[in-house]
Amino acid sequence: MRLRWLAVSSCLVAALSLGLTACGDDDDDDGGGGGAGADTVKVVSSLPLQGASRPQTTAMVDGIELALQQANNKAGDVTIEYESLDDSTAQAGAWTPEATSANARQAAQDDSVVAYIGEFNSGASAISIPILNEGGLAQVSPANTAVGLTTDEPGADQGEPDKYYPTGERHYVRIVPKDTIQGAALATLMSDEGCGNIYILNDKEVYGAGLSRNIESSAEEQGLEVLGNDGIDPKAPNFRSLASSMADAGTECFVYSGITANGAVQLFKDVEAAMPDAKLFGPDGIAESGFADPAEGGIPANVGSKILVTVATLSPDQYPPEGQKFFEDFEREYNEPNPDPYAIYGYEAMRLVIDTIAEAGTDRQAIIDQLFETQGRESVLGTYDIDENGDTTLTDYGVYSIEGGELQFDRTIKAAE
Repeated sequence: MRLRWLAVSSCLVAALSLGLTACGDDDDDDGGGGGAGADTVKVVSSLPLQGASRPQTTAMVDGIELALQQANNKAGDVTIEYESLDDSTAQAGAWTPEATSANARQAAQDDSVVAYIGEFNSGASAISIPILNEGGLAQVSPANTAVGLTTDEPGADQGEPDKYYPTGERHYVRIVPKDTIQGAALATLMSDEGCGNIYILNDKEVYGAGLSRNIESSAEEQGLEVLGNDGIDPKAPNFRSLASSMADAGTECFVYSGITANGAVQLFKDVEAAMPDAKLFGPDGIAESGFADPAEGGIPANVGSKILVTVATLSPDQYPPEGQKFFEDFEREYNEPNPDPYAIYGYEAMRLVIDTIAEAGTDRQAIIDQLFETQGRESVLGTYDIDENGDTTLTDYGVYSIEGGELQFDRTIKAAE
């Protein structure tokens, strides 16, 4: 089955000093936005709707709106209004700390808002999580994978995750597996592909640097020799010197840990030119049209055909019946036979919010508490729990090749953690 898999870019880092003070509404001491028994409440999303991520985030918004439409805009007896916020700017063509913090403040200070779906990028969530934490507002991310947002497991940076939760309590959950899982999946994939040694380059961002450490530790556990794990200068005009050094080291397999915007296309071109026989790998941070499609400035076809990437989405026929029905419903509603697979994460994020409000009511803290009680949830993604850190128990990753400028599902991989 040929599919367009234009996935999440998981992640940029941003200075946490931006926008962390004006958090919550000074007139609302208990953070109980909406209030118990409210007849109408609001749910907002914060996603980058401009730039390279637009195809994915537009599909996410469509998924969110489909979930709400199918629920008749209701969670039990409560009417839900939805507002889509943009955490990007036209000038940046990506999320910005300023736009993200503005969205988080707006939501935290609006008593009618009881849930916040976002962010798309882990670096953006590093900005919004502390604001929403002080505002006592439930946050559900359909896309973040950076380990340090929820745990201090390998891949987290110093001070993570505690620095994101100034109240000492948790309010944030995510429905995609964190990068301890993706790092293990990439290591398993490289082992399966016959790699004896690997060389890792990362983009030094929250997501890329953290994931590279997960890849390194998992690769060593699986008996792969790690020749290096180095950071790159994302603004460098080329990476020929790095590629030459990797070739001199006898590198068999190369894996990039980072996002497309941080020089990924040029990097893979230079690596392939220096090591035409090397096997090439990447994570969900490059699983998007801006990397895969030459027509959008992506990788040349002859290089793309050598690359395998991992991302936490599967072929529609790999999902449970509920998930397969979602793709049928999405096609029927939007006349899109090949929906971006991350639409299903937008859909499930809103379904989780709807079901939680129906169970808990409209008090902000009750909604947060109920989210963390999620156990054995049968969803379009499969059956999962939310653990005490806010992480999903889902673990499957998809492996994709690049053909004709599109990511094509190859197989599901079970990470050997």
